[in-house]
Amino acid sequence: MISIRIARRYAKAVLTIGKEDGQAESYKEELGGVVKLLEEQKELEQAIANPLYDAESRKKVLKFVVDRLALSRVMSSFLLLLFDKGRFQYLKDIYTFYEKLTDELANIVRADLVSAVELPEESIATIRAALSEKTGKEVRMEVSVDPALIGGAVTRIGDLVLDGSVRTQLVSLKESLQRSENI
Repeated sequence: MISIRIARRYAKAVLTIGKEDGQAESYKEELGGVVKLLEEQKELEQAIANPLYDAESRKKVLKFVVDRLALSRVMSSFLLLLFDKGRFQYLKDIYTFYEKLTDELANIVRADLVSAVELPEESIATIRAALSEKTGKEVRMEVSVDPALIGGAVTRIGDLVLDGSVRTQLVSLKESLQRSENI
C-alpha cells in the first residue's frame, strides 16, 4: 500500500512541473520510454536497481542511460532524484499513475474491451463512440479476445464493468435456478 502512495506522490510532482512548463505529455513519453527500456533490458534494470551493487556504480549506469536517451533536464533530474531517495523500484508504478493523471488532464479515459470473438473495426468504433458519449471524454480502448466468454463482450472503464458476456448470463441463470430449488 505504501508503494501506491509513493507512486502517486511522485507522479503528481512531475505532473505539477509538466503543467507549469507545458511539457506534461513529453514527460509522459520520456518516462514511458525509460520504463519500456528497463522492461525489455532486465540486465540494465538490475544494474541500476540491484542493491548488491554499490550505489555509486549503479548511479553511474543510470547517468549513462539518461545521457544516451537524451532526456529532458527535468526528467533526468527526476530519475536521479528517485535513485538518490531509494525510490527507483517504484518507477513503473509512478509511470502508471502519471499516465492516468495526464489522461485526466487531457480529458481521456482508458477502457478495456474483451470479446468472445474478434470484432470488426466498425463495431469497435461504435462501442468507443457510445462510451465516449456516456463519459463525455475521449475513449482509448484496448481490445482483446477471450473465447471463454462464449459470446458477447465485457468492457471495463476504471472501476465500472459492463458485462454482456454469455458466460456471465449463464452463471446468473444457474444461480437463479439454484435459489429457486432451495425454496
